[in-house]
Amino acid sequence: MIKIYAPASIGNVGVGFDILGAAITPIDGTLLGDCISIQSSDTFQLKCHGSFSDNLPTDIKKNITWKAWRWFNNYTNKKIPISIKLEKNMPIGSGLGSSASSIVASVLAFNQFYKTQLTKTELIKLMGSLEGDISGGIHYDNVAPCYLGGLQLITGDKNYVTQKLPIFKNWLWIIAWPGITLSTSVARNILPLHYKKDICIQNSRNLSTFIHALHTKQSELAIRFMKDTLAEPYRIPLIPKFLHIKRSIMKLGALTCNISGSGPTLFSICLNISIANKVKKWLEKNFLTNNKGFVYICKIDQLGARKMRLQQ
Repeated sequence: MIKIYAPASIGNVGVGFDILGAAITPIDGTLLGDCISIQSSDTFQLKCHGSFSDNLPTDIKKNITWKAWRWFNNYTNKKIPISIKLEKNMPIGSGLGSSASSIVASVLAFNQFYKTQLTKTELIKLMGSLEGDISGGIHYDNVAPCYLGGLQLITGDKNYVTQKLPIFKNWLWIIAWPGITLSTSVARNILPLHYKKDICIQNSRNLSTFIHALHTKQSELAIRFMKDTLAEPYRIPLIPKFLHIKRSIMKLGALTCNISGSGPTLFSICLNISIANKVKKWLEKNFLTNNKGFVYICKIDQLGARKMRLQQ
């Protein structure tokens, strides 16, 4: 049996709309990400388990894992019966790279099972293509960090699709999902088709300064320029009381408050565990809308997707 885990991710990371993404892992050891287990079988099977499996499509042919399996089955032309188990531990439509997590875990598991030996570039391009099949356009800001770990810059280069960026190890990332979903297509369609020149210039300034600050180890400078001028201003109405939440947790000592991906998950950065715990408790009390929602204190997951040890 092969079992692969693929972590949650924060798309955009505030300042990098569609070109920055970071893999995250809760510091309490929670596996916030999907797992795929596969083994040979007499008949084809795809079984879905996990806290959020009830939200998956009932039509198996609409399941991301089935689409990934079909691709490998066609690629290898091997009609091998297979048993697949998807542990859906990620809420769909949360802004935490739920689809990317399933895609990455599936692709890596099938690549091992079928012994296709695809290169990293081939794998990530396949992941992006499968992601695009869902969202309507190929993008890598979730699949790249989910697969490779760390903070990734999506270059779009044909040979080097993504590049890993340095990050501050003392940053604690608080992520809060309120318990409701937000359609990625809705969040993208609300954005303007055209932007004014000064907004584009400001976005370029913010992004370039942020990346420069990472490489030169200027934490405060990086925080000051972690501002989204392209998406967040237009998505604020989609997240109730967003500005009130932002003001409130920054009064507690949080350095940032941004939308993770297309939302509704929010993320914040703190410098010490005391402040992080205060922010976590405030968000649990004031942001969660039901008992499905959660708040985690996280760090950057530098490992990305990985093979899990099988229980005996």
